[in-house]
Amino acid sequence: MKKTRKVILIAMSGVRVVNERLFNTGLTLPGFVDRSKVIASLPSLGLLTLAAHTPEHWEVVYKELDTYSENDVAELLAEKPDIIAFSALTARIYETYELSARFRKKGITVVIGGLHASSLPNEVQEHADAVIQGEGEIIWGKLLEDYERNMLKPVYSSLSNPAYVFDLKDARVPKYELLDIDKYNRLTIQTTRGCPYHCNFCAASRTISSYKKKPIELIKKELDKIFEIWEEPFIELADDNTFVDKKWSKELLKLFGTYNMKWFTETDITIAEDEELLSLLAASNCMQVLIGLESVNSESVKSVDDGWKYTHFDDYEKAIDKIQSFGITVNGCFVLGFDSDTKETFRETQEYIKTSNLSDVQITLLTPFPCTDLYNQLKQEGRLLKDYWDKCTLFDVTYVPKNFTVEELENEFQDLMTNVYAEDLVERRRSILKETLSKRNKLVTL
Repeated sequence: MKKTRKVILIAMSGVRVVNERLFNTGLTLPGFVDRSKVIASLPSLGLLTLAAHTPEHWEVVYKELDTYSENDVAELLAEKPDIIAFSALTARIYETYELSARFRKKGITVVIGGLHASSLPNEVQEHADAVIQGEGEIIWGKLLEDYERNMLKPVYSSLSNPAYVFDLKDARVPKYELLDIDKYNRLTIQTTRGCPYHCNFCAASRTISSYKKKPIELIKKELDKIFEIWEEPFIELADDNTFVDKKWSKELLKLFGTYNMKWFTETDITIAEDEELLSLLAASNCMQVLIGLESVNSESVKSVDDGWKYTHFDDYEKAIDKIQSFGITVNGCFVLGFDSDTKETFRETQEYIKTSNLSDVQITLLTPFPCTDLYNQLKQEGRLLKDYWDKCTLFDVTYVPKNFTVEELENEFQDLMTNVYAEDLVERRRSILKETLSKRNKLVTL
């Protein structure tokens, strides 16, 4: 079929740090640089999914813009698209608005979706011809149809219109074939969407969708497609919390165990309570799980989600050791800057990371993403900094802390970053990682 229309899907990708001192420090820290490269190289699964739901008479072009130049803009204009659709996180939304204005001035219709658009559709509407709020699979076809009929609406929302709520049993295989596979060190698939838990700072769990699980047979189709273009892939799951439903998770892991692949995902500490699940994780060649430990300060953990995580707080180290005894490395995620945090919390975090058996670690600053409970609280208290969307990087201060000045919190975080990602501690964690993986190899071969 001859293509009669063209859409360019643009992922505003990449890792950002606005604080120049912290950015320059990060460039010298091997652990931080390594993870940043991984994140920056992940393709946009959301846009590849929209590509799969695009009618046949539309030509689809996929682009990623970590940075962009005048040449990039000229090349996009030379494609002569009917529509340019952006997916952007909050930290890149100002740049998205700038590009949108330039393309609209040239007569190109611009659509914006993603987490920021889902949180603040009215704001985004001022910078686009159409906004997608929530899930896009059903909306996308309707939007393109409306465009062709010159009846494009300003906002399409699965959060306010039940007709646009998507059932994962109807999921299509993302258009991985649009990628230049040599650019990536891992690809993403989504097995669950949303999260039943409600951490007050989380911008993902309820912004797009309620908690859903994809049928196992459809996940198999996606894996088969990836193996058509990549012989031994590394897969990162685009899930908020993969193993909430332990029974379903075990079926997923049995499927993964039939593929020659390495993979990574995010989950919670309760997997340590299920030895069968841990055994299946090991057998399926799971390289690492990222777990939100959140804080070494018990009061901070208690404030995150009405105490759900706090019930496991005293068992953190025991749980980490249990998971890693099965040969699955744990990446512990800590958030700094809670109202109950003090300078001592930074010292305790550094010591915990130094003495624990974590294979890897991620530290971030508490960030009030738009429309989260944390955002609403700090807004009501008048503590949000002005015009801070570009600072929603997880590494920049975006609010007035309770026990620090803004500068003090920045300095404490930079010092912690410098110490946690220093060469000696990175090497120690690499040794733990290698030792952990060797345990898995022995268990699997028994």
